[in-house]
Amino acid sequence: MSPKTILVTGCSAGGIGAAVAHALAKRKHHVFATARTVAKIPSELSGLDNVTVLALDVTSAASIAAAVKAVEESGGGLDVLFNNAGAGYAMPVLDVDIDKARALYETNVWGPVRTIQAFAKLLIASRGRIVNLSTCGSVVNTPWISTYSSSKAALNIISETLRLELSPFGVSVVTVMAGVVDSEFHHNDPDFQLPPGSLYLPIQATIAGWASGELKPKGIPAAQFAESLVDDTVGAGKGGLVWRGPHSGGIKFISQWAPTFVTDAAMSYNQGLSELKK
Repeated sequence: MSPKTILVTGCSAGGIGAAVAHALAKRKHHVFATARTVAKIPSELSGLDNVTVLALDVTSAASIAAAVKAVEESGGGLDVLFNNAGAGYAMPVLDVDIDKARALYETNVWGPVRTIQAFAKLLIASRGRIVNLSTCGSVVNTPWISTYSSSKAALNIISETLRLELSPFGVSVVTVMAGVVDSEFHHNDPDFQLPPGSLYLPIQATIAGWASGELKPKGIPAAQFAESLVDDTVGAGKGGLVWRGPHSGGIKFISQWAPTFVTDAAMSYNQGLSELKK
């Protein structure tokens, strides 16, 4: 396979984006590794000869435009756009801070849309590919992360619709339904704290454990997960949903085939809800 030119968003150290960028660079592809703060991109990635570091804030149209200009001026076009940049937020629905929820949607939903719109001309010229990182949690109702999961569910619909809309132009779209991955995704979140008077204060410690990732099922390292995405990223074909990583297959099955009471029981397990009934 001839080397491709690939841009990956959200390449801060310890995350999936940096791992994906590194996995692709190892295979001699030219990678634009981007992050809102370029100093957070790991040196083992930024120091590679076939990696170009760019500042890119997916919530800023001006930042995206500057990145597009840099890619255009490089002269190599763009074969793949990998939308990885994302944010998390855990909070019961009754306690959600609407401003924080809007900010999360700006990153997780409108960020990829802005970025895709800006790079569309280059991707159409190369008959390239868009890869959008979602989560298998977007198809089940997991307590405490409704804002995050719903943002990814919105991305799923946008991504799959885009797959149809871009097909006449030869651009394929892949939506990665990620399972459980051990990364530093939760490290950027502030310490979890319920607002005063919350109905969920009796189980705050349990919710905090899920918010920090301490109680989630064991996953695989980001580097191992990234390796599983290489073919999805640089391959050819019609695209669509791909389920990758631990527990993704199980979630796919129960979301499509299990009765509601089975799914509810699975998603409520060890979440503290039963303690509130006592």
